[in-house]
Amino acid sequence: MMLIGCCACAMLVAGCAAGVKDDQAAAKTVQAYWQAMTARDLNQAVELSCAAWEAQARTEFNSFSAVKLTLDQVACTVSGMTGETAQVTCSGAIIANYGAEDLTIDIANRAYQVVNEGGEWRMCGYGQ
Repeated sequence: MMLIGCCACAMLVAGCAAGVKDDQAAAKTVQAYWQAMTARDLNQAVELSCAAWEAQARTEFNSFSAVKLTLDQVACTVSGMTGETAQVTCSGAIIANYGAEDLTIDIANRAYQVVNEGGEWRMCGYGQ
């Protein structure tokens, strides 16, 4: 009986640890998406996107084509999770340099939708 209790407890702890790992992976996906955008790596940005978001990832990438981008203190966390979908919020900004002028884009103004597609967390748009 004690062995069954120990096994159940071990499974519960493993399940909680997996949930934390999933939370971190979903948040890291959004951060990696913005890193790919600012590094001008279209292939990586698309790879980090869900199938439904790939065209929008390309559009976003192209919209930044005339500027130099850098990330400023970006950190992301999961604010909610339901099944295979996570809501991620971030702090920090993207600095877009237009030659003599910098534009600060606060990425904390949006919630990010992240879905688990094929066992991998993928950026899939903006939430409420």
